[in-house]
Amino acid sequence: NILIGADNELKLADFGWSVHAPSNNRQTMCGTLDYLPPEMVKGDSHDKAVDYWALGILCYEFLVGRPPFESSNQSETYTKIKNLSYTFPSHISKGARDLIRKLLVLEPSQRMNFDGVMEHEWILLHVKSS
Repeated sequence: NILIGADNELKLADFGWSVHAPSNNRQTMCGTLDYLPPEMVKGDSHDKAVDYWALGILCYEFLVGRPPFESSNQSETYTKIKNLSYTFPSHISKGARDLIRKLLVLEPSQRMNFDGVMEHEWILLHVKSS
């Protein structure tokens, strides 16, 4: 879900699977198929790095018009996610590709975090200075 804040800022939100728990690790699979990270597809535990992955998917989808691992069936989508099998159309800039590649990383601990995203050169290039 994309929300608009009081000062017209965009906010991303997904409360459908919200949980409060003492541990940061989860074991249950949930979410939209095209946005599932490899660790969830494989049934491994997951943490906040799933949000970094989802941001990479969202960036790709905003720029391309479809999710990167979209397939005709669930099994093929899972395979593409686990193998990190996707391509960029030629119109996607080098900077955008770099950002997305740093978010769509198989190893969760190696994904760029939100602080890194906000400091990424492609983001800074497109931020309106006041």
